[in-house]
Amino acid sequence: MKSFFKYVLATVLGIILTSILMFIISIGIIGGIVSSQDQPVKIKPNTVLHIELNQIIMDRSNNNPMENFDFASFTPTPQLGLNDILKNIKKAKADPNIDGIYLDLTYIQAGLATIEEIRNALIDFKESGKFIISYSDTYTQPTYYLASVADKIYLNPEGLLVFVGMRAEIMFYKDALEKIGVEPQIIRHGKFKSYVEPYMYNEMSDENREQIMAYMGTIWNHMLKGISAERQIGVKKLNEIADNLSLKDVEIALSQGLIDGLKYKDEILRELAELTKKTDDSKIEHVSLSKYTKVPEKNRKSLEKNKIAVVYASGNMIMGEGGEGSIGSDRISRAIRKVRKDSSIKAIVLRVNSGGGAALSADIIWREIQLAQETKPVIVSIGDVAASGGYYIAAPADKIIASPNSITGSIGVFGLFFTGKELLNDKLGIHVDVAKTNTHADIGSFYRPFSAAEKEIFQYLVEDTYDNFITKVGEGRNMKKEDVDAIGQGRVWSGVNAIENGLIDGFGGLEDAITLAAEASGIESYRTVDYPKLKDPFQQFFEELQGNVKASILKKELGKEYKYYEALQNVTNQQGIQARIPFELDIY
Repeated sequence: MKSFFKYVLATVLGIILTSILMFIISIGIIGGIVSSQDQPVKIKPNTVLHIELNQIIMDRSNNNPMENFDFASFTPTPQLGLNDILKNIKKAKADPNIDGIYLDLTYIQAGLATIEEIRNALIDFKESGKFIISYSDTYTQPTYYLASVADKIYLNPEGLLVFVGMRAEIMFYKDALEKIGVEPQIIRHGKFKSYVEPYMYNEMSDENREQIMAYMGTIWNHMLKGISAERQIGVKKLNEIADNLSLKDVEIALSQGLIDGLKYKDEILRELAELTKKTDDSKIEHVSLSKYTKVPEKNRKSLEKNKIAVVYASGNMIMGEGGEGSIGSDRISRAIRKVRKDSSIKAIVLRVNSGGGAALSADIIWREIQLAQETKPVIVSIGDVAASGGYYIAAPADKIIASPNSITGSIGVFGLFFTGKELLNDKLGIHVDVAKTNTHADIGSFYRPFSAAEKEIFQYLVEDTYDNFITKVGEGRNMKKEDVDAIGQGRVWSGVNAIENGLIDGFGGLEDAITLAAEASGIESYRTVDYPKLKDPFQQFFEELQGNVKASILKKELGKEYKYYEALQNVTNQQGIQARIPFELDIY
């Protein structure tokens, strides 16, 4: 027996010591990553900036070491935000050591408005006279749209260029819910507020299809015009290529002028060597975006007293604190309140990239934006999407700008609840009995559907929230409430549509919004500061270790299909009164 306890204690002690050792190793790894991020990088003459956009592109970079570490391969994978990508391209334009850019493109995990901002930055870079070369084994439509600004576009001889037009896909759950015995309880305002349609139908309603075709058509036309301007191919001809599946052979892509050559990677490297005056490709100097971020900028404005605050509001709107991937009402409203009260901050740029979420969360943030706008200029920059609750918080701003490819509007409200009475009773044989002091004490319970009176109450709440929504948009945009209602009803608009109906004031990206903020505040010299402040890397490491290890492995295994898993995980978190874009939307 003594031997038994001896072995047990030895095993327990071994586990404890191993855990401590692994903990110390983990701290060392994270410390190494953090310290390496602070090391400046020097650029040699005749260097090529290597742009490889194979990571999810968020609005701003994250200093969380867990986000930048791939646990599947146990290697750091730096993830840059759009803010640093744009800064790097602008910095490279003036950097005498950068000869040009090599676009090494695959599948870009970003929305079309984000791609538009990067594309515009590359167009501006070309004014320097430096080269841009693009290469890919396979061009998707978004990657080709970005590549179209390059001086030369090359494709693998055995590769593929996808150019077939755009499509939008919506996943419907009606039959699946019926099979498992779960009934959605739906209350909505707005014939276009179609977020709940996947729980009601198996296909798009006529109204939903109408709005999708309208804004998708404007986005497609904008992309065609952009490609046409850079490649000197008529829009009509581009549509013919898409309709006729003309690119089944890459030689056709070459003959039609969409690309400049069919080459293998070694031939691309040889051309880059020639462009940078190197004798062979082994001597090419190149730097990645992540490393180039560490190159100190000349004429830095770090000592400027005047500041413009850029407040990032990205993700799903929720109550409470939230994190980098969500818009927590407490966290974002606290950041806005802080910059409002800071006298050194002369203007605010609110960067919105959200399809909305909890209606109350949107209203809490709206209040802080309204107070800020009464104190100093507020400019809103819409990213890929600022719809429903995302537009709600933008409405009080002095000006709103967006990309032609942005998605906005969706001024509408819905309530979504689920009841699983049939699932529990008939499928699982589980019955729930409730003791209650009052008639409606169990309202909203998963165990039973709403009564007629209860549904009427929720309909009132939805109608009241919608009325409040269009009233505040009308006040912020100087429009009559009935005019807001006419373009509301949950309808989604592209940036092109939005400038026509008054929801935005002009086209532009984040840098344009900062320029407008400076002009509105009357300052010429300034520096930008980002809010909410990012947490210390070690703090983020400890807070998010478990969840991010799981997410990192799942993302690695599922690849771009991870979004479907994530969408299903979010379904049960979207109950209650919501101001949210009508659907989980993918445009290809």
